[in-house]
Amino acid sequence: MDDTQRRARANKTIDAALDRVLAHDMAGFAALWASDGTMSFPFAAPGTIEHVTGRDSVTTHLSGYNDLLLPGEIVEQTRHDTADPDTVVLEFAMAGTVTATGRPYTLRYICVITVGDEGITAYRDYWSPAAAADLIGTPGLPDAAA
Repeated sequence: MDDTQRRARANKTIDAALDRVLAHDMAGFAALWASDGTMSFPFAAPGTIEHVTGRDSVTTHLSGYNDLLLPGEIVEQTRHDTADPDTVVLEFAMAGTVTATGRPYTLRYICVITVGDEGITAYRDYWSPAAAADLIGTPGLPDAAA
């Protein structure tokens, strides 16, 4: 597979990931991971999960996400190609509803996503746990929101 095809595969996977999140299909989102793919949160709040390895663990980790937040739309999005055609930096803002309160929210994310033959091999999510905790109304976040 040449670099153009690899870059297209990465972007197609990112498109599918965003579509599944907006459809509240977190199991489908997790299914995009390679069997040994990772999800990490460099800015994780103390006491929350910082790193998850493997598709099954990603599925478990995300299983309660929609109990907290219901994404509704991507309101901003910029993608940056990298020197590695398998890796894309995605900046985006997602608007939705806080499940427990019905309160609208907008959260901003920067994700560094690497896609291989089996799916997502690395997903580094640079988001603000403080902003999410404020929305949900908790001083710390449950594992599913980390």
